[in-house]
Amino acid sequence: MHIFETANFNFVKWRWHAIGLSWAIVIAGLVTAVARGGVPMGIDFTGGTVVIVKFEQAVPEDAVRRALDPLSTEKVVQQYGNAADHEVLIRMPEAGKTAEEGTSLDQGARAMVDALTKANLGKFDVIQTEIVGPVIGKDLQLKGIYATLASLVGILFYIWLRFQLNFGIGAIVATFHDIIVTMAFLVFFNYDLSLNVVAAILTITGYSVNDTIVIFDRIRENMRSMRRDSLEHVVNVSVNQTLSRTVITAGTTLLTVVSLYVFGGEVLKGFAFTMIVGIVTGTYSSMYIASSIAIILTGNQPKGRPQAARKAS
Repeated sequence: MHIFETANFNFVKWRWHAIGLSWAIVIAGLVTAVARGGVPMGIDFTGGTVVIVKFEQAVPEDAVRRALDPLSTEKVVQQYGNAADHEVLIRMPEAGKTAEEGTSLDQGARAMVDALTKANLGKFDVIQTEIVGPVIGKDLQLKGIYATLASLVGILFYIWLRFQLNFGIGAIVATFHDIIVTMAFLVFFNYDLSLNVVAAILTITGYSVNDTIVIFDRIRENMRSMRRDSLEHVVNVSVNQTLSRTVITAGTTLLTVVSLYVFGGEVLKGFAFTMIVGIVTGTYSSMYIASSIAIILTGNQPKGRPQAARKAS
């Protein structure tokens, strides 16, 4: 299926605009993260207790916060799901005590339920409880960082062997760009960094690299047959030639994750949102960022001499 059979867009012309846009998003994400005290970490990494309660009638979030004030000042209380369901999510950090000190891991959840009961906020049911110890949270955090770094190193090594080092650096910069931009959007929309989100980020890494390799492979083929043309022209032709495949692949994948976001429930919203942002930015970076970095590092000179010069020699 070819939807761009005669595509002739000048992608390379807009590479500096694309790089500027990426920098603007990254800087805005960093400023927002600093203003909010860092990237919001999920219970998987920080340790603590999450309880979701369902009230029979609507209860203001401020009333729930006041009921829990004696337990912690760092709690998070927010509406969960549809407002008509009267569900409230309560997240409270780990108190710091361990089971060896005589404090069971579920004591925080029981304390929250007792505080809500004493506050006479109405009848409610606990529909979900999630408890993670602080040691496990830190271990998961380190493993998530190591998994991401290992994937980046593997990508660089693979593309270095298959193409050139400059192209490998371009692919790594584009992949790192995708991760940072995705993290910025997570901060913008106040999504927690959880294990589901890390899984989505690793998936995005593979997706972005796959798309980049398709374009790089076409660039390599065209460099052999277009040796008298500048690298800019070769890249432009190559991106246009693979545009149909890129749009179809990104479009079908995007439809899937949008459906997951809409119908997958609250548990999968973080994963699906991360995938949506990652697919868009991964497609964008494959066409603009990766090839632009390769051009900057390689130079834009023709890879062969003009035919007249070769005859003269």
